[in-house]
Amino acid sequence: MCGIAGYIGKEKLDEACINAALQTMEKRGPDANGHSTHVFGDSQVNLLHSRLSIIDLDPRSNQPFHFEHIHLAFNGEIYNYVELKEELITLGHAFQTDSDTEVLVKAYLEWGDRCTERFEGMWAFALLDDKLGRLMLSRDRFAEKPFYLHETNDGVYFASEVKALKALGNRPFEVNSDHILRYIVNGHKSLYKTNETFFHGVRELPLSHNGFVSVNNPGEVKESPYWIPKLNEQKMSMEEAIEGTRERLINSVKLRMRSDVPLAFCLSGGVDSASLVSIAAKEFNVTAHTFSIIDNDHRYDEYENIQATIEDTGCESTKVILDPNEDNISRLESLVQYHDAPVATISYFVHSFLSEQIAKNGFKISISGTAADELFTGYYDHFVLHMYEMRNHPEFARFKAEWEKYPLQFVRHPDFRKFDLYFDNPDKRDHIYLNNELFRSQLNKDFHEPFSETKYCDRLLRNRMMNELFNEVVRVILHEDDLNSMKYSLENRSPFLDKGLFEWAYSIPSELLINEGYNKYILRSSMKGILNDQVRLSREKKGFNASINSIFDFKNPEHRAYFLDDSAIYQYFDRSKMEEMLNKEEYPNSYKKFLFNFINAKIFLEQHN
Repeated sequence: MCGIAGYIGKEKLDEACINAALQTMEKRGPDANGHSTHVFGDSQVNLLHSRLSIIDLDPRSNQPFHFEHIHLAFNGEIYNYVELKEELITLGHAFQTDSDTEVLVKAYLEWGDRCTERFEGMWAFALLDDKLGRLMLSRDRFAEKPFYLHETNDGVYFASEVKALKALGNRPFEVNSDHILRYIVNGHKSLYKTNETFFHGVRELPLSHNGFVSVNNPGEVKESPYWIPKLNEQKMSMEEAIEGTRERLINSVKLRMRSDVPLAFCLSGGVDSASLVSIAAKEFNVTAHTFSIIDNDHRYDEYENIQATIEDTGCESTKVILDPNEDNISRLESLVQYHDAPVATISYFVHSFLSEQIAKNGFKISISGTAADELFTGYYDHFVLHMYEMRNHPEFARFKAEWEKYPLQFVRHPDFRKFDLYFDNPDKRDHIYLNNELFRSQLNKDFHEPFSETKYCDRLLRNRMMNELFNEVVRVILHEDDLNSMKYSLENRSPFLDKGLFEWAYSIPSELLINEGYNKYILRSSMKGILNDQVRLSREKKGFNASINSIFDFKNPEHRAYFLDDSAIYQYFDRSKMEEMLNKEEYPNSYKKFLFNFINAKIFLEQHN
């Protein structure tokens, strides 16, 4: 895990800009840094790298990494580098390091651009091929690693973070007010509906894409996908689905525990993270160290389930208790500044406490349960989407009876209490941007952007899940995970984001996903004998979340004043309406999200105005 930055184009970068960019990447890579310049006639390529040493800690694996005519700046991990290295040795390649960095270079030499198809991992890299006079840019399948681009007529700047992009080009970026309003009014699920960012002139390299820039035409990035996610349901029994999931998840955890430095686990009370901790303990005999958030708000309190996993696995535990009396405003200001963006959700403000404690305890890697919900059905609306898929199934009556008997008692959202929600209107999505018309009415200017989604497949449930994975939920989580972790020089790994596991999960027949009133039935069943039954068979979903009241006290005059003080945010919002909202005794969940987004946008605009 590292930071990368660079430039390909006609300009000659100032040494002070290069040093300034490296300085912005110090937290991403505190162990070493370097840069190299490569001249091709009137064009040049600059590669910058800051290293967080994880695999092969020796300086021989520092970057930019050079071998013959190849030069590489690489952020991330190629988890299957051991297997690839063995294959490459049989093909005649020799190795001077024990790093996945050298494996990436030799894989490119052997298989060319298609090397990325063979990688299991998370990455953002820039690889210069002197012979071809070409820079190859690549980003992993799920967008675990960030990759920002700024394109000019004379060249292309790239970086892991916007602050490095600014420093390298020695230019400010104008705030994108539409993206600010999109975030406040429609919420975090709208952030990746377009390729916009919070700054004009800055975009991201798409996930699962390679990009190519010629030194002869450095202003143009030619992009192409090397992997396209697909639904490919196969005929299989329940037993086959369970066993195949168990095998692939255990293998994914095995790959993601490869490290030359200590690693820790994020542990909530849910099936996802507890499964990973239990696999580490029971399949690989690892005494895991876990880190958990404890929220005294009963809606988010998962202490009992967390403790059940701790006692079952014998893992070491650090618990972080939320306190609204702490200086959470200063903490949020620091986070927004490091993110170069508003923090997307309350969950990821809370997540920053975990990252800080993991790093303070001497760990360099955290492992989390991101994306299990989107692979195996983890949300309450997945039940009613499944009802729609099963509406003509011979066992529909059983599915409905099980839903009424078990999960319905926990569902608070009125829409998701209707088993036939999608029967007459499969396009119903107004619950996703909940109350956005009300929030829009708080504006001084007009902003309206209706909900849209990508068509991945023809199945309603699976298409929703893939939108959540690639556009609405996991994309946001991964962005926040990366920045929260890197602020504390920490690498985050997500075993559920594994190509083989994804393709297996999306080959399982939809009818098997929910059974006996359990969502994630396949995952739960695959963990029988590994994960303790208190967690495995728990039906209530709380999720990794927190109440805004655990962070801010709106009755505290100081907190109220902070919301209502003069600010650039009030060029967009009516202050009197915001004051009315703060005077409410109770806040529905959507209001709390709106208030959190508002305060983040306020901080962001004040920092960048």
